[in-house]
Amino acid sequence: MSLDSDPDAFIRTYGGLFEHSPWVVMRAAARLPLGDVHAGLMAVVHDATPEEQLKLIRAHPELAGKAAIDRTLTAESAAEQASAGLDRLTPEEYDRFHALNRAYAERFGFPFIICVRLTDKAGILAAMEERLENDRDTEIATAIAEIGKIVRLRLADLT
Repeated sequence: MSLDSDPDAFIRTYGGLFEHSPWVVMRAAARLPLGDVHAGLMAVVHDATPEEQLKLIRAHPELAGKAAIDRTLTAESAAEQASAGLDRLTPEEYDRFHALNRAYAERFGFPFIICVRLTDKAGILAAMEERLENDRDTEIATAIAEIGKIVRLRLADLT
C-alpha cells in the first residue's frame, strides 16, 4: 500500500512535520489521495479556523529562546536553528534575539516564525525588525507561509 492510500502509514510518516500539531497530518490523511503532499497539507492549514491557525503558529518555539536554552526543542527545530547558527550566539546576539522575540510576542501574541534554513542570523534579525512594522493579519499570513516553507524542507528530508 502506498502512503497516498493508507491513512495510518501517512500519519506515521508525516505526523511530525508540523511542530507539535499532528492534527494537520491527521486531517490530511482523511483527504487521501492528495497528489501533491505539501499542497494537501497546506490546504488543511488554510482550511483551518483562525483559532486553529493561531494554535499552529503558537506551537512553534521562539528562535534562540527558552526551549533552545533548556534543550527542549524538537529534534527538527534544534537542527534547523543550529543550521542558522542560533545555537552559537554571542551574548550580544542572544540579547538582541531576546528583545526582538519579546517585542514581537507583545505586538502579535505569537512567536516570530521564519524558515531559518533559508537564511542566517543576520537575515533573521533583519526580518524580525522589519516584520515588527506589519499588522497582525499580515503576520499571521506570513507565519503560515513560513510554516509552509519549513514543512516543504522537512518533507524533502524524508525522501
